[in-house]
Amino acid sequence: QVQVKESGGGLVQAGGSLRLSCAASGNILRINDMGWYRQSPGKQRELVAVITSGGSTNYADSVNGRFTISRDYAKNTVYLQMNSLKPEDTAIYYCNAFVVGGTTGGFWGQGTQVTVSS
Repeated sequence: QVQVKESGGGLVQAGGSLRLSCAASGNILRINDMGWYRQSPGKQRELVAVITSGGSTNYADSVNGRFTISRDYAKNTVYLQMNSLKPEDTAIYYCNAFVVGGTTGGFWGQGTQVTVSS
C-alpha cells in the first residue's frame, strides 16, 4: 500500500505566497515523477508542475515564474512554493507520485484547498 498526503493549503490574499507539501509513504522501492495538479469547479484537472527522479522540472505556462517545485528524495516528499498568487490559482491541489514498489503506478493524494482572495 502507498499513501500520498498533501498539506499546506489555505486562504491567502492575491499577491501572497503559500507552500504546499506532499509526502508519499508505504511500500515504496523508488519514486519516479512527482507532480502537482489542480482542479477548480467546472474544469478538468490540470498539470501545475512536475519533477522527475533526475530533478528535471516542467511547469504549466500559467504558473511558470511564480511557482517552484522541489523535492526531498530521502523523505519521498515534494514541495510547491507558490508566489504572487492570483485569484485564478484558486483550486484543489493534488499531488501525484509514480511509485515503483509492491504496486507500481501513479498514486494520488486527497487534495488540499488553495483559495486566493482578490
